[in-house]
Order: sequence, then C-alpha cells, then structure tokens
Amino acid sequence: MTTQQIQNVPVGFSLPEFIVFTTLIRLGRKPDIDFTFQGALFGGRAEKGGLIIDFLFSDPPGLAINVQGEFFHQEQGADVIARDRLTRAALAGEGITLIFIDAEDALSEPERFVRAALNYRDLSFLGGVGG
Repeated sequence: MTTQQIQNVPVGFSLPEFIVFTTLIRLGRKPDIDFTFQGALFGGRAEKGGLIIDFLFSDPPGLAINVQGEFFHQEQGADVIARDRLTRAALAGEGITLIFIDAEDALSEPERFVRAALNYRDLSFLGGVGG
C-alpha cells in the first residue's frame, strides 16, 4: 500500500476497522467513491434510532459492513447482539445487506473475510457460519 492510497484515511479507526479499510483499498475499492467510512443512516448519531455503519457501499450497491469487536458486540450479552440483529433488519428494510466481520477474523485473514463480505457472504459469529 502506498502513501498516496492511504493519504485520505479518516481518524477514529479501531485496528480491525483500519485493516478492513486498507484491505478494501488493496482490493481496488476507493474511499468516498465506492464506500463511505462511518456512514450515517436514519439521522446517524444526531437522531434517536439513527445508525452509524462502518462501511457503506455504493459499489457494490446495497452493501454495508460492520466490524464486530468481541468486547463491544459479543461479550456484552444478548441485548447488544439483539441490537446488531435489529440493525441488520433495519438496513434490509432499506434494501441494504449488512455483513458483519468479526474483529479477530479481520486481524487474522482480512482478505478472505473482506472478499466474502464483498460477495454478500457473512462468515461472522452473528452470521451463524463462523470463520
């Protein structure tokens, strides 16, 4: 990855999000053209019920990816898991497929899991398949 390719990297990434971001670039996706990092839907953080999606795509269309940290998404119990599933359902209602990538998968085999996500395949804990 060249300095030019990562020049416009936004701040506020977790390490797994950064790895997914750089993997997307390596696979030929362009930030702010093919996808938006931390895309706001339904009013974002400014509105009750608003959502921030880690990666919201225009190419491929109708795709979103959220990176799932174990602590914040899996170890916080049924309420957080239910919220993540509700987020997926809300996006589906808008014609958007939300794919989760578990943080440990982003760290261990980022290209495998990002390629799967770009093909609308969810290999995450919440996807029910497992890595």
